[in-house]
Amino acid sequence: MSGHVSLGSDGDARVAVVTLSNPSKFNAMSRAMWRELREVFARIQASRDWHAVLLRGEGAHFCAGGDIAEYPDFRFDADRLRAFHEDEVWGGLQAVLDCDLPIVAAIGGHCMGAGLEIACCCDIRIAAEDAKFGAPIARLGFPMAPREAQLVARVAGAASARELLLEAAVLDAREMKARGFLNGVLPAPELMAEAQRRAARIATLAPQAARLNKRTLRALEAAATVPEPLLASAYDYADSAEHREGIAAFLAKRPARF
Repeated sequence: MSGHVSLGSDGDARVAVVTLSNPSKFNAMSRAMWRELREVFARIQASRDWHAVLLRGEGAHFCAGGDIAEYPDFRFDADRLRAFHEDEVWGGLQAVLDCDLPIVAAIGGHCMGAGLEIACCCDIRIAAEDAKFGAPIARLGFPMAPREAQLVARVAGAASARELLLEAAVLDAREMKARGFLNGVLPAPELMAEAQRRAARIATLAPQAARLNKRTLRALEAAATVPEPLLASAYDYADSAEHREGIAAFLAKRPARF
């Protein structure tokens, strides 16, 4: 088995740290890693111990794509290829998308193909100045799977998706920041500290509010108008303890205690 996805902590117990680890291949995603990604985020979603997630790659790179060494074993059979993309890859991506906790991605080095797709599932994306973004699978003779292409086009933008897929373009961090994909770009030695700072800041905020905000944003992304079921339940938190504490703390000019 090549690589793994680990779940741990970097000192702040409120921040779950998810690490993509396949360092000999710049953290390329193996089939086992896609399944582990799904399991890790299902565990995070089911827990109330964490308030935020930091997603990173081991070492200098985020994720260089898929583990191409595995491809000959299944890519040439339509049913097995479909199962790979629809069950394993999309299963992992959907678990990240379904996570109600805010996710901060720390992106260094290569962020290609699978790495770009995983980054698209995150809420806050910051990158090192040396980060490179692309999906040059046209060079390998195959397209991006439909759901994955829809995800990249929605988050990175249709124009960028066309450039990345049709030209096999590789864009640097500054360009991706200018296009609105990244929230920040900084020198590589400062990347992890900044990612930890952002995740820790999120973790001090009301976890219920974060979960509700993410559910609202997901619903809005999936619908042209606000769906009635969302409106019907949007204000159910009104009498909650966290809502009350947040307002009371603001009025009292003190830190909230969540």
